[in-house]
Formats: sequence, C-alpha cells, structure tokens
Amino acid sequence: MQFFQTVQGYSPLQSGLRILPWTAMPIFVAPIAGALSDRIPGPRIMGVGLALQAIALGWIAAVSTPTLPYADLVAPFALSGIGMGLFFAPVANVVLGSVRPHEEGQASGANNAIRELGGVFGVAVLASIFATYGGYSSGTSFVNGLTPAVWVGAALVGTAALIAFAIPVRGRRQQAEVAELEPAFEQAA
Repeated sequence: MQFFQTVQGYSPLQSGLRILPWTAMPIFVAPIAGALSDRIPGPRIMGVGLALQAIALGWIAAVSTPTLPYADLVAPFALSGIGMGLFFAPVANVVLGSVRPHEEGQASGANNAIRELGGVFGVAVLASIFATYGGYSSGTSFVNGLTPAVWVGAALVGTAALIAFAIPVRGRRQQAEVAELEPAFEQAA
C-alpha cells in the first residue's frame, strides 16, 4: 500500500484495489485448505502455504523498482494470498489438535497471543530494516529500504515453512491410541 501511494502516487483507494489479489485469495483458498486438512496433515498444508508466501515475497523483493508496472506484481500477490489461505486455515486445527480437550481454551488463547505478538515484532523488525536502508525522501530511497526488508521477511517466512514441515504428523491410528490412554494418565496424575 505504501509503495503504491508513496512511490507511484496512487490514492488509498487505488492502492487498496491493487492489493486485492493478495488479500482476496484467502477468501477462496481457506475453505479448500480447511477441507484438505481432513485428508492431508495440517503441518504439510501450512508448510506449503508458508513456502508459497516466502517465494512470493522473494519475487516481490527481486522485481521492486520505483517504476515497476503493476502487472508484474499481480502473480506474486496472488501467490502470497494463496499461501496465506493455506496457512491460516489449518493452523488452528493443528494447535487445537495437539492438546487435550480441556486445554483447548488455553491453546487457542496462546495461539492468538503469539500471532499478534509475531505481527508486532514483524512490523518492528522490518520497519527498522526499511529505515536503515531507505526512507520516504524519494521513490528510489523507498525501494532501497523496501527491498532488504522484504528479503528478510521472505527468509523468515521460508524458515517458518521448514519448521512447519518438521512438525511431527500423527496418523489417525496414533491419535486414537493417545485418546484411549489419556483417561488412564489423568487418573494417575
């Protein structure tokens, strides 16, 4: 949004409309990802979603110039939006599926708090990188700050994708065995 307004001179409405391929894709993809999470382990779907976002962010960083045509951003915006839909749909299921039923409220609260905290730190770190390398004095200065910040964002999201792929996946049989043993563990405790 800031790139379109500050560098390319679009209004807030025009900028918002240009971001739609990114922000609208989760509306279409999240229901599909939710349905897929019944057949494909959630961590794998999340890993794919994060990998798509990392690729899209790297693509944006690689092509960014002050005179970048909007058409060059449509594909990475859509790709990132698809990745967001693939990540956010199964994440709650993965978190809640990893705890006992009586711990679901705490797990949900912790998940939301961590997500919000991650957003705050992400903005702070990436804004610091932007301010270190660029600024608002010109389009070139803006892109000079934008590019390393987006590369760092891509690296962090790519790392998160690797972590998501490393989450152990329990099969349905293992989950049933654990569910059968839980009452015995709770009585012993």
